[in-house]
Amino acid sequence: MNAGREELLAVDEIGQIIADSVIQYFASEDHQQIINKLKESGLKMETEASETATTSQKLDGKSFVVSGVFSHYSRDEIKALIEKNGGKNVGSISSKTDFLLAGENMGPSKKEKAEKLNIPIISEEDFEKMIR
Repeated sequence: MNAGREELLAVDEIGQIIADSVIQYFASEDHQQIINKLKESGLKMETEASETATTSQKLDGKSFVVSGVFSHYSRDEIKALIEKNGGKNVGSISSKTDFLLAGENMGPSKKEKAEKLNIPIISEEDFEKMIR
């Protein structure tokens, strides 16, 4: 809420438009009142360091797109495992993506784009081996 434009721009994947939008949002007294009501109602606004701490660096510098349904984990659990092991979640496939983690019923367009860009498509089991 109190971050300045430069602080917001330093955050990965936040550009000028989003930074300005965030500042404008928190400048609104109505929005500040809503946030204060949420805090007073017990909504936790900060995470504990242990919740975001990495457990390993096995995926350090690697970016993943997660698509489909998985048998052992929810998508949110897989994304958390990626981050806890030093990796990064990205929403769409680009030439900078390292892996497409594919579950059942994965979107065909993501698979097609990954194949076109020669991005490795890995399974849930492949992913588990990477973080062991």
